[in-house]
Amino acid sequence: MLETRNLESGYGEMQVLWGVNLKVERKSITTILGANGVGKTTTLKTIFGILKPWRGEVKFKNEDVTFKKPHEKVEMGIAYVPEGRHLFPLMSVEENLRLGAYTKRAEERFEENLSFVYDLFPILKERRRQKAGTLSGGEQQMLTIARALMSSPELILMDEPSQGLAPKVVLELFEVIRKLKEEGLTILLVEQNVYASLEIADYVYIMSEGRIYAEGKKEELSEEDIKRAYVGV
Repeated sequence: MLETRNLESGYGEMQVLWGVNLKVERKSITTILGANGVGKTTTLKTIFGILKPWRGEVKFKNEDVTFKKPHEKVEMGIAYVPEGRHLFPLMSVEENLRLGAYTKRAEERFEENLSFVYDLFPILKERRRQKAGTLSGGEQQMLTIARALMSSPELILMDEPSQGLAPKVVLELFEVIRKLKEEGLTILLVEQNVYASLEIADYVYIMSEGRIYAEGKKEELSEEDIKRAYVGV
């Protein structure tokens, strides 16, 4: 469904990605692991179009989307769940959800998608009139994912969804991600929670210094590969 070829990008004059090659199969969970600062978030931002690629190619459903803008990619069926949530804190839960349904494809399925996210996250339905900024950290993360789902995506890019959450909430969150796959969605997940990620991943890439240095199904990766992903050595 998604493929990058020799993808390179960075910030200003600083190059961060060096020839990144990824493949994400339809209806799978693909995880990118690695220590802080190795280029995981930069990879997602470049795929989504927040950062302009310096070189290389991004394909979505066999179409070249390398230089398409983020809103064009959303219209095509790609959603992005950023690190740090980025909600509108003074707006209600439901108002935040409505903002996620701004494309034509999402408007046509608004009620269906709203029902889906309320079934997935019942607490959001209970608190639909509550201001987003008053929710707990876990509830805010649920809302961030739910807002992305309101765009009717086929592929979701998730950046560190478990960051700063209590262990119990992390378990609940990863169960939701598993359910999204069962619903037919495709997920590219960036995470530092190595073992929780491995539990749900169909395929794993491990990054170091802006490059992919190991990949495979979780049973194919060595303990040294996993250790390097976890501690960055």
